[in-house]
Amino acid sequence: MRKQIAAANWKMNLTITEGEQLLDHLLSHNYDLNENRQVVFAVPAPYLSMAQAKVAGKTQVYIAAQNCYNKKNGAYTGETSVVMLNSLGITHVVLGHSERREYFQESNQFLAEKVNIALEHQITPIFCCGEPLQIREAGTQNEFVAKQLEESLYHLSADALKKVVIAYEPIWAIGTGKTATSEQAQEMHAYIRQQLAGKYGDAVAQEITILYGGSVKASNAKELFTQPDVDGGLVGGASLIADEFKVIIDSLKY
Repeated sequence: MRKQIAAANWKMNLTITEGEQLLDHLLSHNYDLNENRQVVFAVPAPYLSMAQAKVAGKTQVYIAAQNCYNKKNGAYTGETSVVMLNSLGITHVVLGHSERREYFQESNQFLAEKVNIALEHQITPIFCCGEPLQIREAGTQNEFVAKQLEESLYHLSADALKKVVIAYEPIWAIGTGKTATSEQAQEMHAYIRQQLAGKYGDAVAQEITILYGGSVKASNAKELFTQPDVDGGLVGGASLIADEFKVIIDSLKY
């Protein structure tokens, strides 16, 4: 069975004290995390060491960086390298989030380089893809997402691709007042899996975890996660509220 993942993306939120308190609250809960159910906390870079210490000894709970650079080291002031992440024991990194694409103009080609360097250093990329409102309204979302996958992932071997987690973000449903239904989520997830199957074969495509990243909340997590091609969520605002994220974790498929 594919890995089912509840991934928290704290974005640029919380003081370190607030972050410690949130993790303490969440980690005190007795989750049923078998080998197919995982929790990942993507925390701000200054909190990586703190968070890594908090989850030490916890089974199926991991810490992710929210970004990394496409070089191992050098004169790149303010950037974080995969070598640094390795030295902290970090196992995952979020790449290509819609905010990185929009605010920092990260291209598909640039993200391909980041995917490569993460995999070279045994760090699992959580690769984000998804369309903005104007693309959805034009009805060209499938082509848009397919291009993101092709230009950032399709250079990988099948074995390398199986180490990538994909997160689909319907950008048009985040902070716009519009809501994506569970059926719309399933439709795009099935399309992504179909595209992967066309490139790598169905057996490989069926192994790839695809998360949903469109305003997942405690109230809709169960409905979303029961969709056959939705393997969990990349959760923003609701991951900052302990009681909300607990429900989301418990909503994962077995």
